[in-house]
Amino acid sequence: MAKAKKQTRRGRNQDRARVAGGQDYEVRYEAGKTGRSKAAVKKAVKKVGTSRKKVERRLGR
Repeated sequence: MAKAKKQTRRGRNQDRARVAGGQDYEVRYEAGKTGRSKAAVKKAVKKVGTSRKKVERRLGR
């Protein structure tokens, strides 16, 4: 199956709802947003999963 040429709105929304713990730029963004360290963000992602809401709740934002 060929990859879609344009990312759908649904795909973007689903992507924004997740934090990819292995992607340095996402970890850095979330760390800056919450005022916590990158290590704390990675630990939160491991503990609660990749849901952005759960990660932010865990980090106390």
